[in-house]
Amino acid sequence: MLCDPIQSRRLFEHALDNNYAILAANADSHAAVTDCLKAAKLCDAPLIIETSLWQLEGHSYGAGDAIRGLARYIADLAVLADSPEYRSIPVVLHTDHIKGPETMEILSAAIRGIPVTITGNSTTLRASTVSLDASEFSDEENIAAISRLAAIAVESNVDVTLEMESAVDEGITPEEVTRNLIGSVEEKYPNAVCLYAPGLGTRHGFSAEGYPEFNSETVQRNIRMLKEITGRDIGLALHGSSGLSSGDLRDAAQAGVVKVNWSTESLMIRSRGAMTFYEDNAAKLDRSHGDWKVTAMDNGVQSHISPAYVDKVSERMRIINSEGKASDFAQTPGA
Repeated sequence: MLCDPIQSRRLFEHALDNNYAILAANADSHAAVTDCLKAAKLCDAPLIIETSLWQLEGHSYGAGDAIRGLARYIADLAVLADSPEYRSIPVVLHTDHIKGPETMEILSAAIRGIPVTITGNSTTLRASTVSLDASEFSDEENIAAISRLAAIAVESNVDVTLEMESAVDEGITPEEVTRNLIGSVEEKYPNAVCLYAPGLGTRHGFSAEGYPEFNSETVQRNIRMLKEITGRDIGLALHGSSGLSSGDLRDAAQAGVVKVNWSTESLMIRSRGAMTFYEDNAAKLDRSHGDWKVTAMDNGVQSHISPAYVDKVSERMRIINSEGKASDFAQTPGA
């Protein structure tokens, strides 16, 4: 089931209330999306699929046009998520790492909806949840951008569920920064921000030394602060999870992280799987070989990658305590 913004919000609330996190896989291809859904079904776990600017503009989706890419991404995911095989799994489509001069145009389309016509039938495709890359923004620019996205939803009379971030690669976000960011948006647009991604001592990418600054007490402190600022229970989004230990991830979910971003390790698993497939089958790619067509077809390499990738996604879902939570969420009102 592909969730709308309100269903997504309720899912985050359910995760916070029940001490689990949802894996947010930055799925770089159609095959990666399929494998993530396979793992979610195996674990009976909710799933967040994230798409970033490099996918939206990339060859497999937008081929240079990010909004067209977003429409293709949502449509492809909707076909899978709403199919009988995966309908029992709550799936959130989240925009991530959107930055640059086209940011507002892309995210406005994600919120308002992208009109498409398929064999004469018209529909509108929207993202479930939305965030932008604030890494190059000042705090005031960040507030202005998130406020603008909230305003677009109000002007368009549509629901929106926003994630706001704060310098996630720059250590621990100071309390005064969080109070300024969240308080400023909440004052103008209450309830729009439903996820917060502060700096928690992690960084995007791999880390040879790990993340000694990260601890669950920082997560808990932020949860208490958000409640004090907004009067609401708001969960955290954890960026830069690839370098964290299983214990740290488990503790983060217990403490109030409800969304765990996962990209670097995901790309590594799939790229190494592709490399070994082509190394092992190099001889079969000669056109004189009887199996060259079946080897050259995309299904060959993707089928080789899939088992190890599905196992890793499933393992990560179990670590963050989301196994079995899809069925639990289905029993909640409004799910």
